[in-house]
Amino acid sequence: MYVIHLRYTGALAEIDDALDAHRLYLARQFDAGAFIIAGPKVPRDGGVILAAAMERDRLDAIIAQDPFSQQKLVHYDIIEFQATRLAPGLNLPQSP
Repeated sequence: MYVIHLRYTGALAEIDDALDAHRLYLARQFDAGAFIIAGPKVPRDGGVILAAAMERDRLDAIIAQDPFSQQKLVHYDIIEFQATRLAPGLNLPQSP
């Protein structure tokens, strides 16, 4: 699995202009099973995405489709980890 930390590098007005396209991109990745959790940081200077386990090359290709990436509005820090514990009642997603 991956934690993807997005840090805005563009002006907030540019982020807002690309936000609808970014949300559509997120919806496609949730539907495909690639993303598990996503949301903005507080304060609003970026966001966080939790991605399912997959090959890193595949994740990089998915991130390249993000309008924020295509418009060079964010910097991504990507941390791969192995989930070994889960809160009761939650299910670990299977690799897509």
